[in-house]
Amino acid sequence: MANKNWTDDDPVDSPKRRRLPPLLRRCWYSLNQAFRRRLAHTGISPDQFTILRILLEHEPTGLTQFELATQMSSDPNTVSSLLRRMTEVGLVLRKRVETDRRAMQVRISEAGGSTYHEARKLALDLQSALLEKIPEARREQFLLDLDLVATAAAEQAKKGKTLAAGNP
Repeated sequence: MANKNWTDDDPVDSPKRRRLPPLLRRCWYSLNQAFRRRLAHTGISPDQFTILRILLEHEPTGLTQFELATQMSSDPNTVSSLLRRMTEVGLVLRKRVETDRRAMQVRISEAGGSTYHEARKLALDLQSALLEKIPEARREQFLLDLDLVATAAAEQAKKGKTLAAGNP
């Protein structure tokens, strides 16, 4: 935990200060572990829950695997692996896209919908427990600020990809 005795002269990465990357990592890791433990009896992981939620929000047409990976801010190979396991246990349905035989269209199955609704209550309870640590009057601003940071990080990731390719 950061020391409260930092000054404006201390660099942004000083151990005395609160630093964005370690805080975000600790937050994500702890949230993921807490949710994973709550979900254990459902047989799904936090990432699988996210897939089910996104697919349910895009019913009745579903999404391609690429669209799903984009919405999850995840790697297409990771999403493909998750979907393979989810298809095997009947949580999602996949079929080739008629107009693009390389693409797979994904939809939530009836069993996936049931699992999602069971897990959703656990997700809402966890989110409520976390957000209640922030005074109610500040919660929406906190979420707006977090969204700004997430958007800025995504923009920097795209910019970094361009720079890595040798394009300014």
